[in-house]
Amino acid sequence: MHNLLKGKHGIISGALDPKSIAWKVAERCHAQGATFTLTNAPIALRLGTINQLAEATGSKVIGCDVTQQADMDRLVQESQEVLGGKLDFVLHSIGMSLNIRKGRHYTDLDYDHMHKTLDISAMSWHRLLQTCYKADAVNEGGSMLALSYIASQRVFPDYSEMADAKSMLESITRSFGYHFGKAKGVRVNTISQSPTKTTAGSGVKGFDAFYDYADKMSPLGNANADECADYCVMLFSDYTRKVTMQNLFHDGGFSFMGISQDVVEQMTKGM
Repeated sequence: MHNLLKGKHGIISGALDPKSIAWKVAERCHAQGATFTLTNAPIALRLGTINQLAEATGSKVIGCDVTQQADMDRLVQESQEVLGGKLDFVLHSIGMSLNIRKGRHYTDLDYDHMHKTLDISAMSWHRLLQTCYKADAVNEGGSMLALSYIASQRVFPDYSEMADAKSMLESITRSFGYHFGKAKGVRVNTISQSPTKTTAGSGVKGFDAFYDYADKMSPLGNANADECADYCVMLFSDYTRKVTMQNLFHDGGFSFMGISQDVVEQMTKGM
């Protein structure tokens, strides 16, 4: 234990169950000395087991519909009251696609569903940043972090409209990162994570085959949820005070590979 986050306060969103990256981040932040509130959508609070995490980390759970400004205002204000001051870090680990859930192909999207997907998965990031910015809720040197995926930049057909949402998420990071850094000295970044065996990730069509492909493509193999949590802790810590407006790949090297020998051997097997 290094107490990298000793004395720091934050908000961690998106913890649903022990498979969630956000759940692992909460455990790591707690182990490193941080205190924080936990938040998720009301329906997720009913379906998940977040109260177990709250008890283990001494955290308060605050329900928040991230599409509603009043809920966002309450989350930021109540978190500061509970934690006794401004925030030092915030994790946005929120994403949901109605079209994917309902089996709609990318060439046949329901646009009302797509609007909801973008609102929940990307606009909520801007809403969270803007709310913290206007409320002056984050200490100078603080770190705002969202989870992304390389489908924002490359085509993964079954990732569908979530790819558009992640592209928007990363653009917001750059644009708001400038303003937050210039005015308040706050860092804003995204982590582009490997495909990860979470409850949400496993719901994407063909996930298992794609997970294995990415693992074979990456020289270090896929980064798992625990490793992502460690990376988040580093980005919340004072060791990354000058890192901002970045999309940081945490994928075992996948993002810079063309093809690997493992994939070549798999493709030529039996030829």
